[in-house]
Amino acid sequence: MKEKILLVEDEEITREGIAEFLKVKGYHVVPVGDGEEAIKVFESTTDFDLVILDIMLPKADGFTVLHTIRKYSQTSVLMLTAMDDEYTQIMSFDEQVDDYMSKPFSLVILEKRIEALLRRGKHHYNREVWVCQDVKVDFSAYSATYKDIKVDVKPILNLLIEHSGQVLSRDQILDR
Repeated sequence: MKEKILLVEDEEITREGIAEFLKVKGYHVVPVGDGEEAIKVFESTTDFDLVILDIMLPKADGFTVLHTIRKYSQTSVLMLTAMDDEYTQIMSFDEQVDDYMSKPFSLVILEKRIEALLRRGKHHYNREVWVCQDVKVDFSAYSATYKDIKVDVKPILNLLIEHSGQVLSRDQILDR
């Protein structure tokens, strides 16, 4: 199967049409209908290769979703929206969107833009912050939380940094 795409579109007919088209092309598509759900889905599994994102969404707008994505990842984001004014497009690029398409649009051109974004390479996660389900580790601040409860990880992080590239046994870690 091809790359994994998060499709965030509130208009059901548009969402279903794009999802079906991309599935036929071999992509794994995760369609969601509002910004809040998009944030939850992205935070639960940040392994998307591309996000197609509308701006005008219920519960959380596209810029809020984009800001959340950029906290964790540099996954390519394509804005696909009915807002075609210059100001919104400029603002989108300033907010680190990778590409922008206005509705109405051609599915063939959408496919070509997706191919171009994916060709530029796989996304790179922010190495300063790592998130996995209920665990969040901020490497630059030497801090971590589990279910939003602060966990002291400075000693173990320092140990791992000091011995970068080395394999340490459980006993070695506990002794230090």
